[in-house]
Amino acid sequence: MNELSDDTIKQVLRQVPVPGQRGDIISLKLLSGLVVRDGIVRISIETTPDQIEMMEGVRKNCEKAIRGVPGVQNVTAVLTEERKDAETQTANQSRDQKLGADGVDKIIAIASGKGGVGKSTTAVNVAMALARLGNKVGIMDADIYGPSIPRMMGVDGHPSSIGENRLQPLQSYGVKCMSMGFLVGEDDPMIWRGSMVMSALEQMLNDVIWAPLDILIVDMPPGTGDAQLTLAQRTELAGAVIISTPQDIALMDARRGINMFRKVHVPILGIIENMSHFICPECGKRSDIFSHGGARKLGNTFGIDFLGEIALDIGIRETSDNGRPIVISKASSPHAQAYMDIARKLQDNLKKLNTFQKTPKIVID
Repeated sequence: MNELSDDTIKQVLRQVPVPGQRGDIISLKLLSGLVVRDGIVRISIETTPDQIEMMEGVRKNCEKAIRGVPGVQNVTAVLTEERKDAETQTANQSRDQKLGADGVDKIIAIASGKGGVGKSTTAVNVAMALARLGNKVGIMDADIYGPSIPRMMGVDGHPSSIGENRLQPLQSYGVKCMSMGFLVGEDDPMIWRGSMVMSALEQMLNDVIWAPLDILIVDMPPGTGDAQLTLAQRTELAGAVIISTPQDIALMDARRGINMFRKVHVPILGIIENMSHFICPECGKRSDIFSHGGARKLGNTFGIDFLGEIALDIGIRETSDNGRPIVISKASSPHAQAYMDIARKLQDNLKKLNTFQKTPKIVID
């Protein structure tokens, strides 16, 4: 077994029996997910609610067997199960302990009701801006199916293992970052079930050495589906920031995002209008391509602070594609200053939130 591959891992897993059944997890078709990259192995094993206790032993045996394979640096095996319906899943998860990250003071979700509104670009530049303000900052790419943070942060490679099942995050411009994009190929499809996605996100929170951090930015998956709801519900979020373009169709989805966070009692720290306007580089004329002011109006409707607006500009796109965020590479540009202003308002809102939470309640009998 010279080369570490999917087949190598499957061959090892064929040696792990399943108690009470004639076969192993491969022959019984219980392996529902497998990722092998640069010495990192992630597997998911299918089970049912009544077999979880027994399958937990199988899961540990699988981890032990894979850990003995030459070339394996880190391995994680998780159990996945089908829920009867989303309502049962939400009820069960609400009883689970909240997920946090050791040594992290505040976790902030950057979210959007739909894809294509520049959420990840905003998350990266806001993270860089917060770091420029003197905060110790990290960014976690929770968009499992479309991880773009590695490209935008200009980092490549894979995290190093520290001890057993602990990962050292990579760094870019002083900001710590972790993404599933570090563990799989850029063109590899991510065909995972919801429960495996949540296990991966839990590991990125708990098994990564984030400390010490003042703020961890979580680049949420776009939309308001079960994965997004579960992540918002189960993570110790200090608050969320909503990203939207000013057009009506994007604002409709932003409303859903706002209602989702309110449903799980996560404070909304503000809303940002991205692609707010366009300035022609040739004639200097302004065009409101996607309309203008819609996010501010939406914020007023819901009583949410408007953090600022970001223009649609080729410089923001080019610096993001090149892994050199505009807040760092063109720090004196008006767009970088707009991100800095947003970061200052966000920082102030976090302080206000702390003050509000620490204010004693006055009870009159």
